[in-house]
Amino acid sequence: MSNGGALAGLGVLDVSTLFAGPMAAMHLGDLGADVIKVEHPRRPDPSRGHGPSKDGHNLWWKTLGRNKRTITLDLSKEEGQDALVRLAATADVLIENFRPDTLERWNLGYERLSAENPGLVLARVTGFGQIGPYRRRPGFGTLAEAMSGFASLTGEPEGPPTLPPFGLADGVASLATAFAVMAALHERTSTGLGQVIDLSIIEPMLAMLGPQITRWDQLGTVQARTGNRSANNAPRNAYQTADGGWVAVSTSAQSIAERVMRLVGHAEVIDEPWFATGSGRAAHADDLDGAVASWIGARTRADVLAAFEAADAAVAPIYDASDIVADPQLNALGAIQYIDDEELGRIAMQGPLFRMSRAGVPTRFTGRAPGADTDDVLTEAGFTTDEIAGLRAKGVL
Repeated sequence: MSNGGALAGLGVLDVSTLFAGPMAAMHLGDLGADVIKVEHPRRPDPSRGHGPSKDGHNLWWKTLGRNKRTITLDLSKEEGQDALVRLAATADVLIENFRPDTLERWNLGYERLSAENPGLVLARVTGFGQIGPYRRRPGFGTLAEAMSGFASLTGEPEGPPTLPPFGLADGVASLATAFAVMAALHERTSTGLGQVIDLSIIEPMLAMLGPQITRWDQLGTVQARTGNRSANNAPRNAYQTADGGWVAVSTSAQSIAERVMRLVGHAEVIDEPWFATGSGRAAHADDLDGAVASWIGARTRADVLAAFEAADAAVAPIYDASDIVADPQLNALGAIQYIDDEELGRIAMQGPLFRMSRAGVPTRFTGRAPGADTDDVLTEAGFTTDEIAGLRAKGVL
């Protein structure tokens, strides 16, 4: 089933659940891949029960399940396993996140799958990977956020480690998974062979957190929590305005730091020797923060944003969802899209990650009910009407 877009003609089987794997499949679907979501007939993806719902319809699934045709298969049954092998025989990618050895226990290991389809790319996304002493542990994004060092770096200096209020590690892992899949597909163009991708959710988080490992290795020091401040530059913080709004200021570039301090009436600090480096400014964060906070606190958010823009200094309003959907820049980019949903009507959601000059494709549909496309998908794969009826009678579908 070709949908247009950069990945038109790419077939993806998404047999993963919750967030990292399904989100990776969503990214591929956003680019035009034909994604088939495979769920247990009586226990569908638990993500359908996460977060808010409206009229009994889960809102997160409307985004996470977009551009995915849905089928049901009981992979613990031999007939379900055989059906998945038939589907995988013509697919390009299969994404799964069962605990290690689960596919093998179901006779669905890569040896069997690749015997039918040597070009298949199997992406295995788990908490701790396929090898090592923790491989069999249940793994979720929260654990990766803890073990990667993210939580220990996040929060106020005197407060506890802080976890994000959303699936950060899963989201990062989904991008890494999609990237790994595309790398494997590129390699396949020269070899004709697929391969297995072993991705633990913790590793992409490790990669995002800067030089903490090298710092420990070379200096023997551990990065401390600094709240909204940065250990690398100042002023950098969230500041409240006179009308109760909040803005974020960044001064990573020396020129920006100078513009900010001129704007808030403290140009005298620019000539101090310590002001010439980010680390020097960070050592004087109390003074710099105080000056910026005092100036911002005396003005409305609109006035602060206008003044910073006029000074060509870096500032951004701190948004919630109601602000995001109204922002003219984000709307100009198409970062917010409005899709007609068969159950809820027109709904808003965040759009694909980027735009392409030639091969972009609009979101085709939102997340669908479990098994909505079972008959169509199996028929396309060569199953007869009698075979489908037989599988349904046995509880496989």
